[in-house]
Amino acid sequence: MVPRYTRPEMAAIWAPENRFRIWFEIEALAAEAMAKLGDIPPESARAIRAKGGAKLTAIGPADLERIDAIERETRHDVIAFLTWLAEAIGEDSRFVHLGMTSSDVLDTCFSVQLVQATDILLADVDAVMAALKARAFEHKHTLTIGRSHGIHAEPTSFGLKLAGHYAEFARNRARLVAARAEIATCAISGAVGTFAHLDPSIEAHVAEKLGLSVEPVSTQVIPRDRHAAYFCALGVVATGIERLATEVRHLQRSEVREAEEFFHPGQKGSSAMPHKRNPVLSENLTGLARIVRAAVTPALENVALWHERDISHSSVERAIAPDATVTLDFALARLAGMMEKLTIYPERMEANLGSLGGVVHSGEVLLALARAGILREDAYRIVQRSAMATWTQLGQPGGRDFRANLEADPEVAGRVPPALLDAAMESRQHLRQLDAIYSRVFGEPGPAA
Repeated sequence: MVPRYTRPEMAAIWAPENRFRIWFEIEALAAEAMAKLGDIPPESARAIRAKGGAKLTAIGPADLERIDAIERETRHDVIAFLTWLAEAIGEDSRFVHLGMTSSDVLDTCFSVQLVQATDILLADVDAVMAALKARAFEHKHTLTIGRSHGIHAEPTSFGLKLAGHYAEFARNRARLVAARAEIATCAISGAVGTFAHLDPSIEAHVAEKLGLSVEPVSTQVIPRDRHAAYFCALGVVATGIERLATEVRHLQRSEVREAEEFFHPGQKGSSAMPHKRNPVLSENLTGLARIVRAAVTPALENVALWHERDISHSSVERAIAPDATVTLDFALARLAGMMEKLTIYPERMEANLGSLGGVVHSGEVLLALARAGILREDAYRIVQRSAMATWTQLGQPGGRDFRANLEADPEVAGRVPPALLDAAMESRQHLRQLDAIYSRVFGEPGPAA
C-alpha cells in the first residue's frame, strides 16, 4: 500500500490489529460452538471470550511487537498469535484452536476482510454513479460529436456519453455484489477438510455469526477459484475507471477542449510552462487501473494449488489483496470527485460539431436521398462524393460546405426536396430517442428539453 493512494478506512481493514481481532473472533466463536457440543467446558469458552476479548480490544504496539517477536522464533504467524493469546487467557487456552488448522483461521479471516473491503468499494461505486447521473441529467440535451476511430461520426448528447458510463458502473456494482457473495465463505474443517477432529456444526456456527456461508468442500483451504473471480471483478471495475478517465483525457486535449478537470486556484501544471492545464487526475487513474489489473493474473495462478494445499498463494495474497482494494478504493473516490467538478464546455462541443462543414450528417442525408427515390448504392456514391469534396476543401479559399456541395451535384439538384435536406442536417434529431434510452438506464426519462 502506497500512502499517497491510501484512504484510512480501507487501510484499517488490512492493519494487523483488525486481522488479529478477526482471528480471535473466529477462535472464540469456535470455542462457543465446541462448548455447546460438550467438547469443552462452557466456563472455558466464556473465559476465552472475556480474557481474549479484553486483550484484543486493547491491543497496541507493544502487543504487535510481542507477536512479531514470537513469530521470529516460531516462523509461523498463527502459532505466534495463539502463543500471545495464551499468555492472556491462561489455563483455558488449551481449548483454543482445538482440532483446527491455521488455514481455518487464515482463510476465514481473509473472507471477512474481503467482505469488509467490498462494502467500502460498493459505497465508492455508488458515489461514482451518483456523480455520473447528476451530470448526465445536467447535460442530457447538450449536443456533441460522437467519434468512432477517433474521427467525427454523428451528433450525440454529452449526457448520453455519461449515461453509458453510468450503465457500465451499474454492471460493475452487480459484479462486486456477486464477487462479495462468492468470497463470503468460511472453512473450519481441519487439516485436509475432512472434519477429522471437528463437528461441521462448529463451522456452521462460525459462518453464521460472521455473516458467511460454509464452504461446501474445502481442502486445507478455501478453493482459490473464488478469489480469482473476486480479483477479476476488481480488474473489470478498474478498467471501467480507465475507460472514463481516457474519455476525459481525450476531451481535454487542446485541439478538442470540450471538457477538462477542474483546475484549482493556485494549482500549477508544469514547472517549465506556466500555461499548462494537464489532465493529471485522469492520467493518474489510468495508472492506478493498471495496478489493480496487475492482481488478476497472480490470482488466477493461485487456483492450481498442489493437492489439498500448498503455500504458494499466501505471499501473493498478502500483496495483492491490500494493494488492489486500497488502490481501487482511492481510484473510485478520485473518479467521483473528478466527475462532480468536471468543467464542461458546450460551446466548444458546438464548434467542433460544425468544424467539418456538415459531413457528420452524411448518414442522415443518405437516408434522405433513398427516401427521395434514389437507389441506396447510388445515394451512397453521391453522398460520399460530396462529403469527400467537403473534406478535402476544408479551410481552403472557395471551399464549399457539405450542403452546398450536395446542392451543386446534378444528381441531387431537382431530385431531393430542400425540406428533406433541411431535416437531414438538423443535429437535434439524433437526440429524439433520449427519453427511451434514459428510461432504460435510470428508470426515468430525465429532464425535458
